Amino acid sequence: MTPHGSWKEGLPARRLEHADPVELPPADVWPRTVPAVEHVLAHGLDLARCTVLVGENGSGKSTLVEGLAMAAGMNAEGGSTGATHRTHASESPLHEWLRVVRDPGAPRWGYFVRAETMHGLFTWLDTNPGPTDPAFHAMSHGESFVALLGTRRFRGEGLFVLDEPEAGLSFSAQLHLVAELTEMARRPRTQVVVATHSPVLAAIPGALLLELGEHGVRESTWDELDVVAHHRGFLDAPRRYLRHVVDDLDD
Repeated sequence: MTPHGSWKEGLPARRLEHADPVELPPADVWPRTVPAVEHVLAHGLDLARCTVLVGENGSGKSTLVEGLAMAAGMNAEGGSTGATHRTHASESPLHEWLRVVRDPGAPRWGYFVRAETMHGLFTWLDTNPGPTDPAFHAMSHGESFVALLGTRRFRGEGLFVLDEPEAGLSFSAQLHLVAELTEMARRPRTQVVVATHSPVLAAIPGALLLELGEHGVRESTWDELDVVAHHRGFLDAPRRYLRHVVDDLDD
């Protein structure tokens, strides 16, 4: 992959690469067994102002964005740079093997949000609220996520990493999120990295789309993404898909 943009942009994560001379475990040790992870360790990964990772479950999306966030100093369970709250250690060691290459003078502030640990993050935020924070647990999952985006944490420059943020969001809320992320990525010295299963979020204007799979990592266009083709096919003819997973489906 070729670099995207200019080094003068002040991006906090221009590139993700193996933190040489850190020694790697054998290739048969997880997460090196994930093709996308091995691809990044071998070749590095150039990131744009807005980068969207898509792929099937197990393709390495969450592992890579977690590794990026932690290598940039963020908490594995979500939160800002330097956050320390913890419920259960489940992260991979990938962040120990990676280095984040920053543009000169790039900001070091960042914020990580991941769907699977948002309940714990909101519990910590409700216990340690900011001056204008709402009561996150008094809202639905989707409402609390939208409210979090509206706080001061997401208003400035920095690196914002989101793992499957579409969880709990309606179609209209996902469109709202696309608008928010597009605006964020247009700010000076600001960068957005998203891992998603949503064809809606993959449509963020100007985003670098990376499709993960057995091939490793490859750049793609929205129309060429498997997730887009599958959603289109299902909406066009649901039974063509359902007959493979539902027994005795009437014709």
